[in-house]
Amino acid sequence: MFSLSLHAVALCAFASAAFALPRPVPAQVAREVTGSVEPLAHQAPDAQVLILGGGVAGVIAARSLAKQGITDFIIVEARDELGGRMRSAAFGAPNRRLTVELGANWIQGTQKGNGPANPIFELALKHNLNTVESDTDTSMTTYDVNGAVNYLDVFKNALDAFTQFTIAAAARLPGNLVDLTARAGYSLIGQKPKSPHEIVSEYYTFDWEFAQTPEQSSFIASAWGMNWTYNVNQGGFSEDNLLSVDQRGFKYLIQAEAAEFLHPSQILLQATVATIEYSDSGVSVILMDGTKLTAQYAICTFSLGVLQNDDVWFDPPLPAWKAEAIYSMTMGTYTKIFLQFHQKFWFDTQFALYADSERGRYPVWQGLDIDGFLPGSGVVFATVTGDYSKRIEAMTDAQVQSEVMEVLRAMFPNVTVPEPTAFLFPRWFSDPLYRGSFSTWPASFVPQHRINLRAPIGRLWFSGEAMSEKYFGYLHGAYFEGEATGKQIVGCIKGQQCNPQRPILGIQNTYPYGV
Repeated sequence: MFSLSLHAVALCAFASAAFALPRPVPAQVAREVTGSVEPLAHQAPDAQVLILGGGVAGVIAARSLAKQGITDFIIVEARDELGGRMRSAAFGAPNRRLTVELGANWIQGTQKGNGPANPIFELALKHNLNTVESDTDTSMTTYDVNGAVNYLDVFKNALDAFTQFTIAAAARLPGNLVDLTARAGYSLIGQKPKSPHEIVSEYYTFDWEFAQTPEQSSFIASAWGMNWTYNVNQGGFSEDNLLSVDQRGFKYLIQAEAAEFLHPSQILLQATVATIEYSDSGVSVILMDGTKLTAQYAICTFSLGVLQNDDVWFDPPLPAWKAEAIYSMTMGTYTKIFLQFHQKFWFDTQFALYADSERGRYPVWQGLDIDGFLPGSGVVFATVTGDYSKRIEAMTDAQVQSEVMEVLRAMFPNVTVPEPTAFLFPRWFSDPLYRGSFSTWPASFVPQHRINLRAPIGRLWFSGEAMSEKYFGYLHGAYFEGEATGKQIVGCIKGQQCNPQRPILGIQNTYPYGV
């Protein structure tokens, strides 16, 4: 979907977590670990609230606190800037460098008339972000192993099939019918792609959006995830997609928003969390350099992928109901592969599809050297997702470049395609600060799991795009969750209304969806 293509992937924080048996911690940290979960009763906290992660959820949670007069908080961020998975990079030959987006890139859904507005869209307007309309349906050129081949009719059929897919999935909600995989859902409406042209067209409508295959994804949640963002008849914002081409980086909108209310003393950058101790009386966070921070409350905005790994130690280990919820959801990986050439030789449309005999092999291409985008940049990029992303992360840059160039030369057999002057792709899955791009909802992830994923443990709260029922995987999901968590903690601090979500200790096989 928070796709780095169409999702931005809300993308929040950086570190990861373990839940089972305690494990050794770095020597510089071990001296700080007391084994007790009640350390804060005997010392003054460093802050009322620690916000772990400086992505969208973390920054907006901080803003919610500040708006209600709670300013005694610290954002703890592992990187050297705020923004989370809104991550840009300088790219290109020395004399042709420009800013490209490695992570979140799109504003999915904007606003139709006086209807609900996507808050990311509102931030983009407020901070004058430079965006361009992304024509994902009609600005398309198609290729296969033989070069340019017109199968736009097959592509259009795939777009129509996905609309049928969402309608069929939505029809299961009122009767509380059991969820299925998206592959089963496609099969129920008679969609069983077999040819490379059919397969890549389906890939574009599904994998490119959700960063997982239909076999790995929920039939029902995939449909509502789209409808709540794009379908105005279902409460969505609009059908529009805006691509950020702002040379300050897409992250600028959240950094500019943060600059309006944050003081430097409220931000701790280049601070990686090693251990989180939590109890009913407070939270203690130990950084990799041995620094120990204490607070009355903490908000953990680590990405789902980070929570599914074991780079951070929770003391005590997370309870079984929380661990089950974390492991039951899926973290998708969405990888953009950038190339720069001296001259443009490719398609004039915004997008291109390449149909290979292997599903997911460098299938989606986008040109930035186009009017309104980054003309004259000489930049084109391909996207891979899911297991294919993990595959290429295990390869060297040179190996990946060789494969990508093989595909480009197949797409343009009558062109002498040169080697690129610059080549770049991020390794989201391998990076311990991310462990993927954005969350996706598998068929086995039930509503109670989402409740437990979101539920706090003692004074340790959890927030981020993965916790959003309607907008998981999207930047605006991270926004809404950060805002809601901040408001809830304000109520607890001020003694007004403090009603944290209670976990469900025994999850049953069936339970009705509530969206």
